[in-house]
Parts: sequence; C-alpha cells; structure tokens
Amino acid sequence: MPVQMSDEEFDAAVKDALDLIPSQLAAKIDNVAVFVEDRYQPESWEDPGTVLLGLYEGIPLTERGGEPWAMPDRITLYKEAILDICETSEDVVEQVTVTVVHEVAHFFGITDQTLHRLGWG
Repeated sequence: MPVQMSDEEFDAAVKDALDLIPSQLAAKIDNVAVFVEDRYQPESWEDPGTVLLGLYEGIPLTERGGEPWAMPDRITLYKEAILDICETSEDVVEQVTVTVVHEVAHFFGITDQTLHRLGWG
C-alpha cells in the first residue's frame, strides 16, 4: 500500500533534497523553479499510461546560447507517483532525493543514459 504524506511533509523532503546539492553546483542553478504536482498529465502524443516521478523542462546549461527569450527552467516532482512506489516515509525521502538529483542533473545537461549508469535513474 502506498505511503501517505501531507503536502507539508513532502515539500520538506523536496527542500531537504535541494539542500543536499553541493554549494558549488547550487551556485550555478539560476532561474529554475521547482514545483510539486500530484501527477504527470501525458501530452496527446504520449502513451496515456505514462507515469513520471519528475520532469525537467528548460534549456540545459550545455545547450544555452544566451537566449534572452528563455523562460525560467522548471523542475516538477509528482507527489502521488512517488508515493505510489514507496512503502515508508523513509522510502519517500530517498526517492525524492533521487528524483531531485536526476532532474537537476538534466539542468546540467546530463542524459538519462548517464544517470541510469550512475545509479540515479
């Protein structure tokens, strides 16, 4: 059975995960907003059964060219999807940390293949 967690507890887990980012890297994260939503809503071209735990939307640092029109990058964590795969509050905290690291890594231009190879998939 999925674990239950209040919005406040989940948000605290997200904040704690963000606080784990080394200061040298955190200093390079600029113009990025972090959101928590219940579930990912697949786009019309995606499989309607698509489940995501997190999503990075933006232009990775490795691909930037000074676009003055660029909106802030966005990292979204999907609370209900994370809770669905966890059995304890500790599992949630661990999964939130993995998901935050994964999505922040995309901001830095790290691919899914590399993240999976490193154990952050």
